[in-house]
Amino acid sequence: MKIEPFLTEQFFTDYEFSAPYLLASSDCETMSIEALLDLSGSSLAALGQVTLGYTESQGNPQLRSQISQMYDAVSAEDVVVLTSPVEGIYLAMQSLLEPDDEVIALRPAYDALSNVARHLCRDVRDWNLVPTGNGWELDLDQLAAQIGPQTRMVVVNFPHNPTGFVPHPDQWKRLVELVRKHDTWLFCDEIYRGLEFDTPILSAADAYDKSIVLGGLSKTYGLPGLRAGWLVIRDAQLRDELINWKHYTTICPAAPTEFLAGQALQVRQQLADRSKAIIQKNLERFEDFLGQFPDLFVWRPPTAGSVAFVELNLPKLGFDSATDYCHHLARQHGIVLLPGKCLGFEDRFVRFGLGRQSFATSLQAYSKVVSQQVSARG
Repeated sequence: MKIEPFLTEQFFTDYEFSAPYLLASSDCETMSIEALLDLSGSSLAALGQVTLGYTESQGNPQLRSQISQMYDAVSAEDVVVLTSPVEGIYLAMQSLLEPDDEVIALRPAYDALSNVARHLCRDVRDWNLVPTGNGWELDLDQLAAQIGPQTRMVVVNFPHNPTGFVPHPDQWKRLVELVRKHDTWLFCDEIYRGLEFDTPILSAADAYDKSIVLGGLSKTYGLPGLRAGWLVIRDAQLRDELINWKHYTTICPAAPTEFLAGQALQVRQQLADRSKAIIQKNLERFEDFLGQFPDLFVWRPPTAGSVAFVELNLPKLGFDSATDYCHHLARQHGIVLLPGKCLGFEDRFVRFGLGRQSFATSLQAYSKVVSQQVSARG
């Protein structure tokens, strides 16, 4: 049985490692292994002492204990260490979903959050964030109208990729009440947690006992090459079923990754603060850029995370779709923006990434292209 094309990863495969100006990256600025170990007070010599034998399938107990301390109601036993964050989506949905199940998935979103469910069960219903004049809204009435006894899982991601939306605490409370009322599982991708600009969002792991929470070091902490991630599952039976699926996939985490993940978690606040400082500077630059072209872009500022979702005035840019525009930018100018179609949304939006030091240089290149387009169209 075939699965839908992974549009986001296919798009990045085409351009990420060849184009000079990456404006759509979702991760934050990274660092070398040596720099990470210096920051944590460890050394390359300590990494060199790591043995390359099998590790525990659920993950190193000490690492799981470190991860559990990021939550209020979570123990080390509730944590499953992954070989890659995206593995957690696959394992959770394989463990829980049956062919006759229904899933409700918030969109726009990273492809895997809906495509894996769509591969496994009969009905995946879209639940759309609603664009407003200056932001995004969570339509909880739409969720209430769709959810029912047939709903096996509701899938969300907060802080949200690609909009940077964070629900108000009252909205978050109502969402949890809805899934609890229907005894529905809540899968929450929290890979951007820790990048809230104001009050941190309550983790689903602390809000609801039938939650499955995905976390990792790729985005907030700027370590995507480490491939370090985890799931928090407080239900012991589901956790055992998931570990059984893990035996059929990656079996166990990589020992060097577990060591380096442990070092990163020791300094996680420093890494997150570094990322947020970069994001804030880039937000200022981006808003200055948008102010120069107010008739070309609709700006809905993010309230968390390292990405923003921007609506294009396609007729004024001279294109029929954001997809065509993004391919043109990449092929003709070496500038990479991600079209909203890849994220399951309307093809007039693009994702910008705000977490890298190279953003200023890439934005400058894009500004020149936009200026030329405006001049050429008179």
